[in-house]
Amino acid sequence: MQAHTDLSATIAALTLQEKASLLSGHGGWETASIERVGVASVLLTDGPHGVRRIRPEAREFSFEASLPATCFPTAAALGSSWDEELLFRVGEALGDESRAAGVGVLLGPGMNIKRSPLCGRNFEYLSEDPLLTGHLAAALVRGIQSRGVGASLKHFAANNQESDRMRVSAEVDERTLREIYLSGFEYAVKNAQPWTLMAAYNRINGVHAAENPWLLTEVLRGEWGFDGLVVSDWGAVVDPVAAVSAGLDLQMPGSNDATTVRLVDAVEQGQLDEAVVDRAVGCVLRLAQRAAVGEDRPDADLEAHHRLARTAAAESAVLLKNEEAILPLAPGATMTLAVIGEFARTPRYQGAGSSKVNAARVDNALDALDAVAGDGVELTFSPGFSLTGQENEDAALLSAAVSEARVADVAVLFLGLPEGEESEGFDRDHIDLPQAQVRVLEAVAEVNPNVVVVLSNGGVIRTSPWDRHARAVLEVWLSGQAGGAAVADLLFGAANPCGRLAETIPVRIQDTPAYLDFPGSDSSVSYGERLYVGYRHYDARDAEVGYPFGHGLSYTTFAYSDLRASVAGEGADTAVLLELTVTNTGPLAGKEVVQVYVRDPEASVDRPVRELKAFTKVLLQPGESIPVRLTLDARDFSFYSPHLRQWVLESGDFVLAVGASSRDLRLTTVVSLVAPLLTVPLTGDSTVGEWVGHPIGGPLFRKALSETKSSMASDPTILRMIESLPLNRLVLMTGGVLPSDLVDRLLGQVADGSSS
Repeated sequence: MQAHTDLSATIAALTLQEKASLLSGHGGWETASIERVGVASVLLTDGPHGVRRIRPEAREFSFEASLPATCFPTAAALGSSWDEELLFRVGEALGDESRAAGVGVLLGPGMNIKRSPLCGRNFEYLSEDPLLTGHLAAALVRGIQSRGVGASLKHFAANNQESDRMRVSAEVDERTLREIYLSGFEYAVKNAQPWTLMAAYNRINGVHAAENPWLLTEVLRGEWGFDGLVVSDWGAVVDPVAAVSAGLDLQMPGSNDATTVRLVDAVEQGQLDEAVVDRAVGCVLRLAQRAAVGEDRPDADLEAHHRLARTAAAESAVLLKNEEAILPLAPGATMTLAVIGEFARTPRYQGAGSSKVNAARVDNALDALDAVAGDGVELTFSPGFSLTGQENEDAALLSAAVSEARVADVAVLFLGLPEGEESEGFDRDHIDLPQAQVRVLEAVAEVNPNVVVVLSNGGVIRTSPWDRHARAVLEVWLSGQAGGAAVADLLFGAANPCGRLAETIPVRIQDTPAYLDFPGSDSSVSYGERLYVGYRHYDARDAEVGYPFGHGLSYTTFAYSDLRASVAGEGADTAVLLELTVTNTGPLAGKEVVQVYVRDPEASVDRPVRELKAFTKVLLQPGESIPVRLTLDARDFSFYSPHLRQWVLESGDFVLAVGASSRDLRLTTVVSLVAPLLTVPLTGDSTVGEWVGHPIGGPLFRKALSETKSSMASDPTILRMIESLPLNRLVLMTGGVLPSDLVDRLLGQVADGSSS
């Protein structure tokens, strides 16, 4: 990489026109180049779970016109793996395939929070929880960039719906932004140093994300220290001058020089400082240096990547239910297995839209099951339903499926969402399985008690209306090109399920946190649920759920014991070491996800009942016990104060709960933390309650009140009644009982720092 001085020299050698030309794309997928000073273009391409490099010879854009690549499980699946090491390996493979294709920046991972299960793009996102999202996204970034290819965290920020996505304003308070929608990005930026970050389409509190100086400059660069390039989502920029001023570096796609003209005019007319342009140009040049692929493009090992995709799919599957241990099926048993459902033969394995990959190969579950089943297993297949939803055809298929199920020992139904029901570009209308599929399940269950359901879907599906008809339910999400083989591994026990839900499965859409505020109207959506997203909402309300956040079964069992916690340091230097023992108490090797939740029972602000603050995934052999050590820091116990403009740790007791889901907490302990008292600065507009609670202002105010001999000083009922009144207005309302100069006098005494 060239030194900073070389970049400065290059910038100085450029004309204003050339500088401006570098700040928007050259065509759909490349940055501009300037040959005379050696500035090369950079190729950017989708996507988060597979390289979607458009064929160079393609004459027009098409989701189908891309080079073959490995289609890994989508983020909805990978999020359920809870496995940072696995995601790093997937990132490495994505980096290898990007480099082989001449790609300088891979546009991913997507890491927006799953605010509502109706978001049509949820298959591209990792979780409803910011800590899990941040850790997994950072692992992907590190893996991709370890191969000399840039990642692009997206979509920054509060991009949680597809409805009106290019105009809608997310109306959300700062504390909610900081604790829920920004903190995952913050972790990934600070811990993985992504080369690029993508500004989203939507507005945040009225300001477009791609033109938002608070978001892109004050927070991202100023507070988090981001030193990479900020690129717009494709078509996200409305005003390129405002965007560059706010901290955007690269507008995509190209605009046929319209952006160049606007930027040059703005500089020449004094509307835009050329130094601001130079800063953005420096980011583009730095990216060009980092992403110089050159002739070093080793072929990617697609066979090895297919095996990795198979492992990733198996690790990401969540066994929701397994009554009487119907799974795993015994491959050596003598049995008739009825495989029912078109998805077994025609897999739904990836999402639709900009992330769609031209898969190098695709396994289907039907062939894979036939390959792994033993000689004693007689396997039959019936589609059960059509993917077109034609009633006459579905009726005939239903009848055939029931006939096959009636004579089978076990019926495995492959159900899920057809591609047309979820995609980038639109949100879902509901979270139900298609009725034709539910009818097949109900009819099969009437003739066969041994029903196993395998689900393929990107967005969450509610299970409560039908899962009583199944003894086992295996959620495999959109499991990538090797998902079919992974399902066979899981059903016959070659792999042990170890995925855990990264999002809650609700009982009804009406129960979801954003139900009344999604997707908004008039190009505005209120985040009225505030902090209470996902399990934070359900657990605070003690609401019934289909399956809780963090849930997932195994073919073995685990026990937790010997929980110990020790505290070191105070305030910002606080560190809590958590130690426990996990034991595999079952007959098979398996992996357990140990989850740590924190509760602050006596906070000065409202806080969720519990929040995930640490996790780890461990492999144990039958009968094996291993020690688990997890460390939490001050931030894990803190909340964000918009008034103080900082994270606040309060002294007191905190409850640490360790378990296998947010509802399956096996062990708890309490730690006492010490932190300096932080108080909100007082003003005349501060309430009586805020004055009373202030360590210096409180005694001063009480003394002044007692000097008036007013009943306000002696009657606690009156004092409580007026505690929400701003002090300056209380003075006016008392008609002279409180002196008119009281506020100024008290503020002066507070400034002196004395309560005497």
